[in-house]
Amino acid sequence: MKFVYADFHVHIGWALGRPVKMAAARTLTLANLLQHAAERKGIDLVTVIDGVCPPVQSEVKQLLQAGELTCQPGGGLRYRDRLTVILGAEVEVAGPKAGAAHFGCWFADLETARDFADWLATVQKNPHLSSQRARVGAWELQEQVAERNGLFIIHHAFTPHKGMYGNCVRCMREMVNPAGVDAVELGLSADTDMADCLDELAAFTFLSNSDAHSLPKIAREYNRLELAEPSFTAVRDALHRRRQHRVAANYGLLPALGKYHRSACKRCGRPWAPGTQRCACGCDKVVLGVYDRLLQVRDRGEPVHPEHRPPYVHQVPLEFIPGLGPVSRERLFAAFGTEMAILHQATLEQLAEVVGWDLARRIDAARRGKTRVSPGRGGVYGKLLVP
Repeated sequence: MKFVYADFHVHIGWALGRPVKMAAARTLTLANLLQHAAERKGIDLVTVIDGVCPPVQSEVKQLLQAGELTCQPGGGLRYRDRLTVILGAEVEVAGPKAGAAHFGCWFADLETARDFADWLATVQKNPHLSSQRARVGAWELQEQVAERNGLFIIHHAFTPHKGMYGNCVRCMREMVNPAGVDAVELGLSADTDMADCLDELAAFTFLSNSDAHSLPKIAREYNRLELAEPSFTAVRDALHRRRQHRVAANYGLLPALGKYHRSACKRCGRPWAPGTQRCACGCDKVVLGVYDRLLQVRDRGEPVHPEHRPPYVHQVPLEFIPGLGPVSRERLFAAFGTEMAILHQATLEQLAEVVGWDLARRIDAARRGKTRVSPGRGGVYGKLLVP
């Protein structure tokens, strides 16, 4: 067994000269994603969550023909023998009463992903774009994934926009079949302490993924897995904690740094206290924060962690650290190679040799989550408070 760092939710902005994820950066192409994830971030495994979109599949074929990608035993594709790639889809499904939620569907190989794409084309208006609404219920979507031996993940479960708990239902079985859920992605503004206030989530493995819409955001949140090899089959075993495979740790922002942690007025962005009916600006519409929504749906006053639950490590990415500008970051990359090496291997003394003691201590506090935060809300990230 070996430790593997994984981000299972990264989007594609453009492919074949056309948009794939409308809100994602144009520079977030498949080739750039793979190179950045492997060489800059230093992660070992990534799910390209727009990997079933036809333009992306065409680029995957091109990379296979060029030898940049190879098919891997156990499922998945291998990029330059440095990064395992899983192809997936993010699909939007209407809630049973109102709202809509996003779900992740992962597949072992290109052929299966293409077959799923063919089915999606029968239930979506524009399957060339990511995260499109499907004209089916979540249970049927789960059945289609299961027929292809795929994995079904609840995406950013608590967020106010397209989160199952945050936007649709209070109980999982109101929308999905719990027996067909392979893992629950916590999403920005939530962590294990918050999610384990829901009794029905005790049996599920949690994931902390970036939902990256740009290259710098890849591995903003990520997971450490213990696997025999980084393959689709081994990941499935890890999500279900079989044959000694497991998710060994989740890494993510302090929840208060997330841009939907607390509630805010939809018009002006002012904080919205629980029980408030109207903002001082006169608006009566609120963007409900993850924390405040959790107060509504939880059935435990305090978290109860099951024995299988790994630690959740609060960590601040380098780009969030005040005073650590592009020049200093490049010096760190020149010295240590990747962000994973900076966050997990470089000692405080080694960091100080590169950027000085003041920044080194700031980086060390950020990578251990030992920082104070001004909470985020209404789509605006929180801020680190530096002494």
